[in-house]
Amino acid sequence: MLVLFETAAGYAIFKVLDEKKLQEVDSLWKEFETPEKANKIVKLKHFEKFQDTTEALAASTALVEGKISKNLKKILKKIVSKDAHEQLAVADAKLGGVIKDKLNLSCIHSPMVTELMRGIRSQLEGLLTGLPSREMAAMCLGLAHSLSRYKLKFSPDKVDTMIVQAISLLDDLDKELNNYIMRCREWYGWHFPELGKIVTDNLTYCKCVKRIGDRKNFASSDLSEVLPEEIEEDVKAAAEISMGTEVSEEDISNIQHLCDQVIEISDYRAQLYDYLKNRMMAIAPNLTVMVGELVGARLIAHAGSLLNLAKHPASTVQILGAEKALFRALKTKRDTPKFGLIYHASLVGQTTAKNKGKISRMLAAKTALTIRYDALGDSTSAEMGAENRLKVETRLRHLEEKGIRRISGTGKALARADKYQHKSEVKTYDPSGESTLPLVPKKRKVEAEDNEEEETEVPVKAKKSKIVEIKVEEEEEEQEEDEPVKKKKKKKEKKQKVQKEANLAEEEEEEVVVEEEEQEPSTSTAVESSEKKKKKKKKIKVESED
Repeated sequence: MLVLFETAAGYAIFKVLDEKKLQEVDSLWKEFETPEKANKIVKLKHFEKFQDTTEALAASTALVEGKISKNLKKILKKIVSKDAHEQLAVADAKLGGVIKDKLNLSCIHSPMVTELMRGIRSQLEGLLTGLPSREMAAMCLGLAHSLSRYKLKFSPDKVDTMIVQAISLLDDLDKELNNYIMRCREWYGWHFPELGKIVTDNLTYCKCVKRIGDRKNFASSDLSEVLPEEIEEDVKAAAEISMGTEVSEEDISNIQHLCDQVIEISDYRAQLYDYLKNRMMAIAPNLTVMVGELVGARLIAHAGSLLNLAKHPASTVQILGAEKALFRALKTKRDTPKFGLIYHASLVGQTTAKNKGKISRMLAAKTALTIRYDALGDSTSAEMGAENRLKVETRLRHLEEKGIRRISGTGKALARADKYQHKSEVKTYDPSGESTLPLVPKKRKVEAEDNEEEETEVPVKAKKSKIVEIKVEEEEEEQEEDEPVKKKKKKKEKKQKVQKEANLAEEEEEEVVVEEEEQEPSTSTAVESSEKKKKKKKKIKVESED
């Protein structure tokens, strides 16, 4: 069996002398306790040294990716092909498969091989002759540095970590600037409170305070470089009649130092923004065209890197930054958020509230394409981003103008949509049912109105007599209508009384029968009681017939 072992200095091929001892995997480490024992197990057959670190880096990167380098291919053809009948022990199973396919050599990879590799590594200095330990250590250090750079894919033009740090610093500077400006306005406001209402811009406010200091100096100073003429006149007029308190020179100097800090930080913020803008155009030009520098940088910072962001689907890019709202909505079973950091993009800000969800979804889909193009593509042009932005803008225009085209026909005419009109079937309340006054027939009302129109010149007495006659007639009609109703009520009451008496009589009969069975009365009393009952029934029948 042959063993392929790669070191930082070169390739080494060992030959196994005693294969029986390799079968005991658990106790194999005992055979490599000393260099003498190790030389009894394996023996160096060939060692190919690397010329420099670049060759070592190329060989190691090829092994990491599971490929065969040119030097390794030559060595295997020269040395191992002579002993083709023997197996080749390899540390990486993927590399063994590639060697087997290209060179038709039988390769082996097992736990026994890994233990053997570990033992060789522990006694490498004793097994490799003619290689100083210092040179070996220097080669290991150089290869480690170069391999770590390769794994990080270090490139000064494609470092997205700089963007992550820059956008984080920009946000921190904004917070600090707000705190400093609030403190400056509040501090100087005790001395000159009117200035804060007249000068609204924060940077201009700090420049005015730094240049003037005490409000008494406003009248004799020139602020044309900082303020327009109209505002300057207002400030000077307000300084003369200010209601602020008097402040010492030491307080004014401290306020001016604070203003210096605000001006310096704002200048540095502007410089940092320009740096971030240039970096974004170099690393992710298409993403910058789609959503802008700040939103693109925040998306990259939130994902960790441009490559991690490229792995996210469009739906994740859409709600990136709104994780709390998403999980809260899922927990409470409510509507999930429609946008996260992408909400601050200019295209989403232009739309109305009704179409923000649609545009953010389409923008996220196109943004995901541009991110993958920037992360995995080779070209640095921003043409793809410009094309996708144009598509989103046309879609936005259609939505705003309600430009829904017909599928059939010519496709040029706009689809017509009728306005929806809600037809409610709510019945109105009729207040006439609440009045307790007697109802007057419509014909009579009409006749009365006609008579009043015709007899406008009739004296008041004649009118009163007519009204009285109408009222009397109405009362008579009502009495006639009420009489048949009263008769019906009386008949119903009589029937109810008769039924009640019949029910009572039946109950009395049942009670009498029960008493007769218990007491066994005489026949005479029973006959009398039965006759009485018959008489009662006859009376009841007669009354009912009447």
